Amino acid sequence: MDLLEYQGKQFFASYGIPVSDGQATGDVDEAVAIADRIGYPVVVKAQVHTGGRGKAGGVKLANDAAECREHASNILGLDIKGHVVETIWIEKASDIAEEYYASFTLDRSAKLHLGMLSAEGGVEIETVAEENPDAIAKIHIDPVDGLTEAACRDWVLAANLDPEATDGAVDILMKLYTAYTDGDADLVEINPLILKPTGEVHALDAKVSLDGSAIYEHPDYEQYEATQPRDEREEAAHDKGLQYVGLEGSVGVIANGAGLAMSTVDVVNQVGGKPANFLDIGGGANADVMAGALEVINNDPAVKAIFINIFGGITRGEEVANGILEAMQRVTIDSPIVIRLDGTNADEGREILRPNLNDRLMMEETMLDAARKAVELAGGPTS
Repeated sequence: MDLLEYQGKQFFASYGIPVSDGQATGDVDEAVAIADRIGYPVVVKAQVHTGGRGKAGGVKLANDAAECREHASNILGLDIKGHVVETIWIEKASDIAEEYYASFTLDRSAKLHLGMLSAEGGVEIETVAEENPDAIAKIHIDPVDGLTEAACRDWVLAANLDPEATDGAVDILMKLYTAYTDGDADLVEINPLILKPTGEVHALDAKVSLDGSAIYEHPDYEQYEATQPRDEREEAAHDKGLQYVGLEGSVGVIANGAGLAMSTVDVVNQVGGKPANFLDIGGGANADVMAGALEVINNDPAVKAIFINIFGGITRGEEVANGILEAMQRVTIDSPIVIRLDGTNADEGREILRPNLNDRLMMEETMLDAARKAVELAGGPTS
């Protein structure tokens, strides 16, 4: 789950990280009232799940109530890369002496947490990495050992921040690492992390991506679900509890397990097709789940064929087969379906499906053959 900036700042603040005083709103009059309360100058910032807000006119400095009203009116409803601004964040403007970059994420290849810190903040870290890679100080952290204050201080010194910022940066980075680990985040990023003329170090921005599968440990994360960007297909799938990502192809994909779903998307591409979605129905493939999945995919007008790829594990093949057949009685399907069924009791499942096969319901022995058939039914390989 990707948080909006104001949500990220509230998340940081809950771990003691200093952030600017501010408040979110979707109303112009309330924006002015917030600005009056916290004191001018303020910054009016669009809250959308995309970058480039400043260039699009979504970040403006207001020195008085009239400017705040003008900027709030212009930014609310603004379209930024296809994201319409419904919420703005009004925050106290900060004096800046220097700008830094700081983040924690997972280095999957090293199987360690990765911290990145740079004295060149305020720009995309990719730009820094390309133009001046030596400007990024990195630290790998064993999750078992964690980040010690001594290691953090050495890391800060290696990044060549202003010496005046050292203590404040160490304090914030220790808290940021705690937010990253205890908060079950995939990424926490501050860009810029600023040094004020007064010597204080402060998080001026917040980019946070949380692990949605850890929501059961953090009931308060439910509030972030409402602000996740989803198209109509994704919203319908979410309402049914399905793991769905909309794509732009014509082959609808249903698989049980994220790994198999990703492999299915890959094999559709491999044989020249384009998947319309990623849909993981999880460990179960009963009639209710399968009906919900088929309904979501069937409502996508771009889908010309459906590929159901199931590997039975705990869920047995005959249960999967019966679930598919019952689901098809509940949902009127517009597109032909190709099934590949393997794993536990797959033979029994295939025997249940076989009498029901026709030109609208087909079955193939292998994943590759099934992908080829689905792509063919969807119009053939794309050039």
